[in-house]
Amino acid sequence: MYFRMLHDEASGAMSYLLADLAAGEAVLVDPRGTDLPVLRAMLAEHRLATRWVLRTHEHDRCLAPDERRALAALQQLDAPLVVHAVPADPLLPFGDEFIRVLATPGHTPHCLSFRWRDRLFCGGLLAGDACPHQPRPALPQALWDSVTEQIFPLPGETLLFSGHARHGRAASTVFEQRRWHPWFGGAARDEFLARVATGPIANGVH
Repeated sequence: MYFRMLHDEASGAMSYLLADLAAGEAVLVDPRGTDLPVLRAMLAEHRLATRWVLRTHEHDRCLAPDERRALAALQQLDAPLVVHAVPADPLLPFGDEFIRVLATPGHTPHCLSFRWRDRLFCGGLLAGDACPHQPRPALPQALWDSVTEQIFPLPGETLLFSGHARHGRAASTVFEQRRWHPWFGGAARDEFLARVATGPIANGVH
């Protein structure tokens, strides 16, 4: 297997490439159109074809024209795009591997998370204030439910990969976030909703 992370210093955006080298198939999570030359070079280096393009969330109303063009450039990868909704079959195959798609709304109304092996790519769910386009959750109640019902029940050693890294690490574990996330760890639902009503979500990926 092959796994790489890309980080954009200006925006803090994180992108991920995972691949089954033996099968020659790759999956891109939250790729940026402006990274297309780098992504193509990485794919060519290992003779990989893109099987899926996965996006945890998008901010269509916030995107500048140049970013819209950059996202449109991803269509050149000629791979199915999964965004906004869980497919009819939530298990996405690539090579001998599978990725499970989870509906985790809250940061934006239609956020998705993607689970692969011991890793979960969860976009801005736990690091809301690191996202320049959505520093406050679009749906606070749904965000609480997504985190406490979809993420925290996972094994404690599960690795969590954020869609943004501006104020801390890009990755943490479920165990860490259950215990020490400044807003979700040890908090009650009403307490969380009261706090989010008065300020942005603090970045939990320290």
